[in-house]
Amino acid sequence: MLTDREQQILNWIRINPSITQKEIAERAHISRSSVAVHISNLTKKGAILGRRYVLADKPYIAVVGGTNMDLAGHPAYAPRAHDTMPGTVTVSAGGTARNIAHNLALLGCNVKLITVFGDDIRATELVNDCRKLNIDIDNSITIPGGITSMHLFIMDEQGDMTLAISDMKILDQLTPEALESRLGVINHAQVCVVDTNISIECLAYLADHVRVPLYCDTVSTSKALKVKGLIGKLDTIKPNQLEVETLTGVHITDDRSMKLAAKKLLDQGVKRVVISLGARGAYAADRNNVVRIPSFASNIVSTTGAGDTMMAAITWAQTRGESLANTCAAGVAAAAICTESYSTVNPALSADNVLSRMAAAGYDSQQ
Repeated sequence: MLTDREQQILNWIRINPSITQKEIAERAHISRSSVAVHISNLTKKGAILGRRYVLADKPYIAVVGGTNMDLAGHPAYAPRAHDTMPGTVTVSAGGTARNIAHNLALLGCNVKLITVFGDDIRATELVNDCRKLNIDIDNSITIPGGITSMHLFIMDEQGDMTLAISDMKILDQLTPEALESRLGVINHAQVCVVDTNISIECLAYLADHVRVPLYCDTVSTSKALKVKGLIGKLDTIKPNQLEVETLTGVHITDDRSMKLAAKKLLDQGVKRVVISLGARGAYAADRNNVVRIPSFASNIVSTTGAGDTMMAAITWAQTRGESLANTCAAGVAAAAICTESYSTVNPALSADNVLSRMAAAGYDSQQ
């Protein structure tokens, strides 16, 4: 709720977005320091975004979590332990939250990414990449002297990851206190997507204070455990099969056990479960429906990033008001597109391409 003075200042900014604090002070007959306090409050409440008085009129999606630089090795043939082999090494922007934000931008969504950057050449590249994609990073954190996260992984000859090492210690700098100062921005979003790269304390803070639908990508089996006590506060959760087994204790061998695992999550209060099944597609359930979508045909060169792309497409479909079946189909279609590129995010992804793949598989958008 805005105060009368805050609403007055917001109206002046709406009429003239380039108005200065000095001009506002003169018009309101108050000091510049008082104006600064009102501007800070307007930012915290999400009425304006960042330092350039960007008005929060356009719908947007808030994404909170990890950003890193991906270093990927693609061997020319089946990798052998303790051996060097020819292949291709690629460097690209990555991180679950950043990848989700990137994919959402390609799908035509306005995105505000809240993450942590270091103070090095990798951070400069990541920041520039976000700006080229029109991803708003005004509410992200830069740590002076900090080292930007790095994710190193090796693929096999089929394009599946065999081993990875993540150095994401800088994300410890994202604290509940930092999120509190950005809560207004988050709560003015259509939805908030979070990954489990951030701390348990941050996840708990968001679960308790976010008032818009909260979507969660569980990232990995070890990191999925961070949300085990928070599932009832989520709107949508997207684990893969191993992650959902970790969260529920159900060993999945068939559709019956898959349904039981999904039900265990739904019984805790989450509204929607989408389980990524890799080459077998995806399984989705809510309180009224269950759907299993097989994978779509694709020319696979790398599966890295497909889960992040699926999460983005699920979020995009839900903000469009799609059914559970179409939401799941959108995720499977987008993941198929992702696998056709060596990049973690396929630049060919678009809303039209996703809808085209869905239609080819018999899933017509309702929008």
